Amino acid sequence: MRSALLFAPLLIVICTMVNAQTADVILTNARVWTVDKAQPTAEAVAVLGARILAVGSRSGMEKHVGPQTKVIDLKGKRVLPGFIDNHTHFMSGGFQLQNVDLRYARDEEEFAQLIKARAEKFPGRWITGGDWDHDNWPGGNLPTKQLIDKYTPSTPVFVNRYDGHMALANSHVLKLAGITKDTPDPPGGTIVKDPRSGEPTGVLKDEAMSLVYNRMPDPTEQEMLEAARLGLAEARKYGVTSVQDVSSNAHLRVYRALRKKGELTARFFCRLPIAQYEQLSASGVKAGSGDEWIRIGALKGFVDGSLGSSTALFFDPYTSDPRTRGLAMDIVTDGQLEKWALAADKAGLQLSIHAIGDSANSLLLDLFEKIVRTNPAWDRRFRVEHAQHIDPKDFRRFAKLGVIASVQPYHAIDDGRWAEKRIGHERCKTTYPFRSFLDNGVRLSFGSDWTVAPINPLLGIYAAVTRRTTDGANPGGWFPEQKITVTEAIEAYTITNAYVSFEENEKGSISVGKLADLVVLSEDILSIDPVKIQGVQVEMTVVGGKIVYEVGKE
Repeated sequence: MRSALLFAPLLIVICTMVNAQTADVILTNARVWTVDKAQPTAEAVAVLGARILAVGSRSGMEKHVGPQTKVIDLKGKRVLPGFIDNHTHFMSGGFQLQNVDLRYARDEEEFAQLIKARAEKFPGRWITGGDWDHDNWPGGNLPTKQLIDKYTPSTPVFVNRYDGHMALANSHVLKLAGITKDTPDPPGGTIVKDPRSGEPTGVLKDEAMSLVYNRMPDPTEQEMLEAARLGLAEARKYGVTSVQDVSSNAHLRVYRALRKKGELTARFFCRLPIAQYEQLSASGVKAGSGDEWIRIGALKGFVDGSLGSSTALFFDPYTSDPRTRGLAMDIVTDGQLEKWALAADKAGLQLSIHAIGDSANSLLLDLFEKIVRTNPAWDRRFRVEHAQHIDPKDFRRFAKLGVIASVQPYHAIDDGRWAEKRIGHERCKTTYPFRSFLDNGVRLSFGSDWTVAPINPLLGIYAAVTRRTTDGANPGGWFPEQKITVTEAIEAYTITNAYVSFEENEKGSISVGKLADLVVLSEDILSIDPVKIQGVQVEMTVVGGKIVYEVGKE
């Protein structure tokens, strides 16, 4: 008893010292939405080093102010946890910022003129990127090589549709790749050919694109560093403090190089191709391996293509083309995906698999069920990337298996312009089914799929809560019964995404001890009309306690 009494004053001194710690930065006079159910709201946040020291009232922060403390009065602005993007093609985004942008070309002629201008500015240099959308054009016809051949006789052109599942090559590139009227479709891909002449039109879908990619020169290290820097600038401008990337070993080297230089302003969770599972397993990598800046241990695979390219795999034929139900990737049809997935899961690696059509999602759930039956239990956190079109019977299967719906909400208001033309009204009732996922107890995770969609999370939140298609045709929302609330959307961009990457104890909410990744908004998205969210800006982005972006200062 005597020793306990002697020890008590020491405890008081220690607790007093902890409570009196001086903060490096205090954000005060704010409306803080913490996404922490134990303390949902606050007025101020104190930061010490890279982590959150205190969360509470304005007056409660006074004890943490010292001579060197930077106190920032936010004048009532809304503060949220830093946004986490669940799905990017980050390096492609950086390169796209350097390349031709065809996304908003209004017709074939504007498309061709943009490529002409690029070829004249950089003669002979590969023209890539593009992100064109033929559904924006009168008639909605796919582009052809004839549109651009006369402007690019010796300039290689290979520009992709914005979903990344088909691209247009000019005749110069088709010749480089050895693609002729006699070239057969590769497994999991389509070489689109003129029905009269049999000649390739220049459009290549899914695996057929590899015939060109295999002939493209690799970018230099300096070009990759510059692309990554451009991508990081874009991310911090929109409050993205963590990125879950579809990566390669080369991309990983770039991120590590930038970290060594002290230039990373976002954290990376890198998913490598599932074909590399043996290499990762042999090196001792497990799901979530790494540190607070760069983690690996997740694997990306594909079941099917995309809706826009009519290669997403459905149970029933496309309304727009009854000759097809879409395409299963060759690793599905030859059994490799199942073999790799079983072995990778057994090795403790996370599976993050692309599935868009209802049949593709169902096939993937079948595979996940087999893995659960076959392999030892562990905290595996299966992910379905996109999970766009779901057969009603499969919602409960998602929940039962603990499968995460890793979706990108902007696609709903973009694809919603033309999705019913592809697959009809009835199937669209469970297309981008955000409400149905949540109501069935499925974890809903949000991201962008940048560059397929803008990296701006506020546009994703806007899309999820309004479902107003980008053509203005659905002011009340496209299938409005699938809307979710703003707070649900914020959770999907923060704490759920932290869970998805095994980091829910490190970030995703504004909680004491977690990483000080924060975003300050120009308006309060929790109180304004949701329609106005698309116009809200990020005023400040904080990563690890450091201000990496302030509006008007970059």
